[in-house]
Amino acid sequence: MKEILGKKVGMTRLFRPGGDTVPVTVIEAGPCPVIQKKTKETDGYDAYQVGFGTRKKSRTTKPYAGQFARVDREPTQLLREIRYDDEELEVGGEIKADAFKIGERVDVSGISRGLGFAGGMKRHGFSGANKTHGQSDRWRAPGSIGQSSYPSRVFKGMRMAGRMGKDKVTVLNLEIVQVMPDENLIMVKGSVPGFRGSMVRIRSTNRGK
Repeated sequence: MKEILGKKVGMTRLFRPGGDTVPVTVIEAGPCPVIQKKTKETDGYDAYQVGFGTRKKSRTTKPYAGQFARVDREPTQLLREIRYDDEELEVGGEIKADAFKIGERVDVSGISRGLGFAGGMKRHGFSGANKTHGQSDRWRAPGSIGQSSYPSRVFKGMRMAGRMGKDKVTVLNLEIVQVMPDENLIMVKGSVPGFRGSMVRIRSTNRGK
């Protein structure tokens, strides 16, 4: 298991040697400085605390800045805990894009795009009502949501209109098509959640093992 933090840059396409075109998502992965190592003896679990991005010192609180001062690092925009079992990481070191290789399979997690308030047809794929027999104002209505005299209530979890998106989503088992260590870029086949510029987490998958 290995992980790295990154930022979604956008989508493009690459051409394989045979001429096939592959849709890819470009992710700026790392460098992620290792700020702290947590162990079962001291914290009850094993993990590494890593950062990503840059943050102005004027925007950094003293407790936050103290964590980076201990390892002689500049403050980062994000600070997250990750698992990294492949090798021992040194506190103060970095995790870079070259930790992953072409052909590896990874899971990518991120926050999906927020689409605001959406109706039942857009949010859940409802088919809508008939357009005949005088139903001129019911084409996109969700339909009945309740029962008769028993149980005389609406069950919890009914699919209705509401806030759509802005949820944590993980896309599983994506193939790494290209790695550009000099530019800290990883390209994975397919799409990943989030808008351009949003933070994502890449980790090695356990699918098919």
